[in-house]
Amino acid sequence: MRALLLVMWLLHWLPLPVLGRIGVALGSLLYMYMRPRRRITLINLRLCFPEKTEAERRVIARGHFQAYARSALERGILWWAPEARLKRLIKVEPGVPFETMDAGPVIMLCPHFVCLEIPGIALVLNSPYSVCTVYARQQNEIVDQALLRGRSRFRPVTLLSREKGIKPILRAMREGKPFIMLPDMDFGLKDAEFVPFFGVPAATLTATARIAAATGAKVVPAITTFLPDYQGWKTTFYPAWEDYPGDDISLATRRMNAFIEARVREAPEQYFWAHKRFKTRPPGTPDVYAKPPKA
Repeated sequence: MRALLLVMWLLHWLPLPVLGRIGVALGSLLYMYMRPRRRITLINLRLCFPEKTEAERRVIARGHFQAYARSALERGILWWAPEARLKRLIKVEPGVPFETMDAGPVIMLCPHFVCLEIPGIALVLNSPYSVCTVYARQQNEIVDQALLRGRSRFRPVTLLSREKGIKPILRAMREGKPFIMLPDMDFGLKDAEFVPFFGVPAATLTATARIAAATGAKVVPAITTFLPDYQGWKTTFYPAWEDYPGDDISLATRRMNAFIEARVREAPEQYFWAHKRFKTRPPGTPDVYAKPPKA
């Protein structure tokens, strides 16, 4: 892993168009050789885009592997490049919503697009805010430390353990820290409900709605996608959701999934399809990822 980090550090000196193209080439190789992840990706795409042909879904899958590999290599820029370079490469549209941030608690909703690391960096580079987020420790200690240093290089980040529940989150938000919420992975049915995602029942955390209800926080979605021609990244801060969550947590969670689905349709190859999003299934329904029995 030290050798991998050294390679990433060396590559981060390259112009972004060169580094990005190396990432795309690497992603093409990974699509060919990472068969288990390719299979998961294609199953997810078949479930979510049944109207597309298999050939069209394979184009999206290959593009996803390319986008993911590109984002992984470009992470070296996030971890080691000077602040001035990052500010040139990260375009913020329409801008940091200072009025909303200053008015009270904020949940920054960041779905799992491949450029997931950038919205928080875009916020701290363009504002005085420190953030808090839930953090899952990485299995490799070297990677874990590199990730922690990269996330906190400009300003301390409050990292919270999922196992400790909601109270530390509420405490950090009371201190004025925007909470970066990653709401769209399958963590089982604890604190989750089956909510449609592309029409498929998906175990979805209700924490966004519950925390918003408990704190009166505004939900501000933030998503980063690639700019054209390897020119950098665009971070979009969407308007805060009005009348959220309301009185119905289930309905609020459906609203969240519908928003994420709409953004995925805008850049489908940049969403994280290699995760088993539909691993947890409603009672009596088959495992969509199970391999068919051999004849």
